[in-house]
Amino acid sequence: MITHIALLRAVNVGGNMLKMEHLREMLADLGLTDVKTYLQSGNVLFSAKDTPAKLSARIEKRLSEATRLPVSVIVRTPDELQGIIAANPFAREAAAAPKTVHVTFLAGAAPKAAAAAIGKLPAGEDRWHVASSEIYLCCPGGYGRTKLNTMALERVLGRRATTRNWSTVTALHAMAVG
Repeated sequence: MITHIALLRAVNVGGNMLKMEHLREMLADLGLTDVKTYLQSGNVLFSAKDTPAKLSARIEKRLSEATRLPVSVIVRTPDELQGIIAANPFAREAAAAPKTVHVTFLAGAAPKAAAAAIGKLPAGEDRWHVASSEIYLCCPGGYGRTKLNTMALERVLGRRATTRNWSTVTALHAMAVG
C-alpha cells in the first residue's frame, strides 16, 4: 500500500458542504485504508494500491454519486509533495510569510504554452512559476485578492486545478511521511 494525498477542489466553500466524517466514510467504502482528513477543506490522506489517476477518478465518481457536488480530485504521493516542496522557487518568501505562497495543483501537466497564457492574466504584484503539474504562486497581498486564482488558472490552462497555501502543503507532507 502506498500513501496518497487527495486534494478536493471547492469543498466547504460556496455552498459545497461536505462533512469530513462523511468523506472519510465514503473513501473507506472504496477500500482505501488509513483515511485521515486535514482541516475542513478537502485534504485527505489514505493508503491504496492504485495509481493517482485511477484514485482521482474513483473518488470523483463516488463523491458525485453520494453528494452530487461538482468536486475535482487531484492526488499526489508523498514523494511528489517532497519534490514540490524542494523545488519551491519562492522558498524565501514561504519561510518569511508562508500564507503568501501557494501551490496550484493541476490535473495533468501544464501545457507548453502555460507561461504565455498565465502571463496574460493581470497579476499585479503577484508572481508565479510554472512547474510540471503545479503552478507556484507568491501573492504578497493575499490569495483572496489575486487574479491568479484557481478558476482563472483553470480557464487559461484548460486543466482542472485546486490550490493550497504553503502551510497546508508542508503539513500534508509531514502527515504523509509520519
